[in-house]
Amino acid sequence: MTVTIEDIRAAARLLAGHIVETPCNHSRTLSEITGASIWVKFENMQFTASFKDRGALVKLESLDQDERSRGVVAMSAGNHAQAIAYHCQRLGVPATIVMPVGAPKVKVKNTRRFGARVVLSGETIDESAVAARKLAEEENLIFVHPFDDDKVIAGQGTIGLEVMEAAPDLDCLVVPIGSGGLISGIATAARAIKPGIEIYGVEAAMFPSMYQALRGLPVKAGGRTIADGIAVKTPGERTKPIVREMVKDIMLVSETQLEGAVQMFLEIEKTVAEGGGAAALAAVLAHPEKFTGRKVGIILSGGNIDTRILSAAIEHGLVREGRMVRLRIQISDAPGTLATIARIIGEADANIIEVYHQRAFSSLPVKQAELDVVLETLDRDHIHDIVGHLTAAGFTVQQPGPAG
Repeated sequence: MTVTIEDIRAAARLLAGHIVETPCNHSRTLSEITGASIWVKFENMQFTASFKDRGALVKLESLDQDERSRGVVAMSAGNHAQAIAYHCQRLGVPATIVMPVGAPKVKVKNTRRFGARVVLSGETIDESAVAARKLAEEENLIFVHPFDDDKVIAGQGTIGLEVMEAAPDLDCLVVPIGSGGLISGIATAARAIKPGIEIYGVEAAMFPSMYQALRGLPVKAGGRTIADGIAVKTPGERTKPIVREMVKDIMLVSETQLEGAVQMFLEIEKTVAEGGGAAALAAVLAHPEKFTGRKVGIILSGGNIDTRILSAAIEHGLVREGRMVRLRIQISDAPGTLATIARIIGEADANIIEVYHQRAFSSLPVKQAELDVVLETLDRDHIHDIVGHLTAAGFTVQQPGPAG
């Protein structure tokens, strides 16, 4: 094992006073919902809103004066980029960051705000890595890997120290996996302190690279995921053996489950999680059989999510829960009909958000029309009640799907 508990404790001493020792709090409401005793480590409260602050600073502090003067280059979808840029700015080290072309705009903007030169290259982290290594060679820069580096792993492992100090009687820890730097450091620390603790990893179902690699399966990953921070096609070479030895299981979560966890963090903990940052909660919700009745620590690894993506995730969640609905109503194209429908909906205590009155693009006869109404509702029972009132008034009502 290349990283030890002594390395992680040394990293913690180096980081003291320079990064946020984030809260690790018990959540009564998440515990009630999941049937487990849930502790949340809020790494979204770091200055750059992710755990990457830790490993980035430990690595940068290990560089000698010549290496610092040459400058560093890194590849990242955003969180490692912001952490490197921020600490380079603090330490006076020139920074170049290569980011995928589709990296979230908020992460690109923040990386530039910290003074780094940003190069957009490649569709994935793996393609960005090729460009970053080329720049390192051409410009004599120090390449700072986001996960396959012992200093970085030790820095991320300081989270494990803090969690075990806050909640020493945890039965298990659930940690997002991109290429494994975070879970490798946390597992090394937590199991050194409490050998019997179980460590579970979580990957987005579209990017199950570590899951596949450890099972000897061909690594097939790709797609547009809300969890861009853990959307990695190639597991780390240093991290893979640590995960194999120390992680009990890796779970995969769908986009719907990730979106639901983002919304739950916002509504219950009043905190913003990015898709990858919410992966651990998504897994606990998706696999209650593994966690019910146990004391579970979950790592909220980051909160850098584009506001448009957050808005869409919230709306999707409201639709899934029956708190927002679209109804399609067949009406006679005559004065007063719209007012009648609005009255019925109002009397049923629903709020109309949008109305679309379709004449030309309807297959109905010319004297009829379709009315699409989007409503704020309480739940699915409330929707059923509204439909009942409209039907009783003589209207034909459908509830089309998202693309209907």
